[in-house]
Amino acid sequence: MPRPDDLCPQPLPLPPLATTPHAPPIWPTSVWQCESPQQADDMLAGRLPGYVYQRDGHPNAYLLAEKCRLLHEADHAAVTATGMGALAVAMLSQLQSGDHALLGSRLYGKSHQLFGVEAARLGIEMSTVETTDLAATAAAIRPNTKLLLAETIANPLLEVADIAALAEIAHHGGAVLLVDNTFASPILCRPLALGADLVMESLTKTMNGHSDVILGLLAGTAAVWPRVPQVISAFGLASSPFDCWLADRGLSTAPLRIERACDNGLAAAEFLQSQSATVAHVHYPGLATHAQHELAARQFGGRFGTIVTFTLAGGRPAADQFIVAAKNIPFCPSLGELSTTLSHPETTSHRGYTPEQRAALGITGGTIRLSVGTESAEFVRDALAEGLAALKN
Repeated sequence: MPRPDDLCPQPLPLPPLATTPHAPPIWPTSVWQCESPQQADDMLAGRLPGYVYQRDGHPNAYLLAEKCRLLHEADHAAVTATGMGALAVAMLSQLQSGDHALLGSRLYGKSHQLFGVEAARLGIEMSTVETTDLAATAAAIRPNTKLLLAETIANPLLEVADIAALAEIAHHGGAVLLVDNTFASPILCRPLALGADLVMESLTKTMNGHSDVILGLLAGTAAVWPRVPQVISAFGLASSPFDCWLADRGLSTAPLRIERACDNGLAAAEFLQSQSATVAHVHYPGLATHAQHELAARQFGGRFGTIVTFTLAGGRPAADQFIVAAKNIPFCPSLGELSTTLSHPETTSHRGYTPEQRAALGITGGTIRLSVGTESAEFVRDALAEGLAALKN
C-alpha cells in the first residue's frame, strides 16, 4: 500500500487513448518531464520536437500559432502574451542600436511610445511619415532604416495602407516591412501575401472576439524569423495555455463574426453619414467618400472592417453627452467584441499624444471610435440613433 504523502504528489501516466478529442485540451503544465539531458537539450535547441518549459513553447500556443500561420500564409508564427508584446518582439528581433525605424504617423499611441521613448533608450532612432503618401514615405527612408511599420487600417481614423507599394519601398531601401493588421485580421487582408515581411495582430480583438483574452501574434517569412523565438523566451513574452485555448476557440467563429460585423459596420457608417445635423465626419473605408475606398475594395475583397469612426459636430461636450445617452453601446476602450462598443480616442488610445499632435491627425474631443458587433443592423442603428437624439435636444 503506497503512502499517501508519496503517491499524491506524483503525476500518473496518461491513460491510453484509442480516440482523439475533437476539441483541443488545455495543457496548463509549466514544465515537461524529459527522458534525458540530451533530449532536453535537443528540444530546447529545436533539433527535436517537444516541450521542456512553458516559456519556450507549449501545445496550446502551437495550435493557435499554427492556425494563424496558415491564415496568414506565413512561414512562421508565434503567439505572445499581448499585442504590444508581439510588436516588441518585432522591434527587438529586427533592430539594434544605431538602426532607424520609420513609422506611420497614424498608429496606435502605445506603438509610438514603444518605438519612440522605449526604443530610444536602446539607441534606436525613430521618425514618422504619412504612409498613405508613398512619395513622402520613400523620401523618408534613410541609409540606416531597417524597419517600416504601418497599420493596414489605421487607428482611429481608418486610413488604408497600400501594403504592396509600401513593401516595394521598404525593400528598395533595405528595410523590413512590418504591418499591424489588427483592424483587418487575416479574414480581410493577408499582408504577407502582398509583400510584407512581418505581420502582427492583437489577438485580443476580433481574432478572439469574446472580451476575455489578451494575446498577440507575430507571423512572418523565414528570412526575418531567426531571432524571434529567442527574443520571446529571453524577454519573457510568451503566452499562457489557457489564454491560447480561449483564443483558439474564439478563432473558430472568426469568419462568421467578422463577416456579420463588417456588414453592420457599413450599415452603421451609412446611417451616421445621413445624420449631418449632429455628425460632422464619418470615417469608414466602405464609404465612397473615403480617400482610399478603391484601394480598400481591391485589397480587402469587398469588405471594409468592423470599425467606424465619426466626429460629432459639438466636440467633446457632445461626445460626453452621446456616450451617456447611447445606453445600448457600452463605453469599452478596446474593440473586436461580439457586442457593439465605443471608445473615445482622445482620452484612451491616443491620450499619450499632445493636443497639437492629435489635432494634426484629425482626432478631436468629438471623435468616437465605434467597434461594431454581431447584433442586427437594426439594433446598431437604433442604438446610435438613441445617442444622437440627445444631441438634438
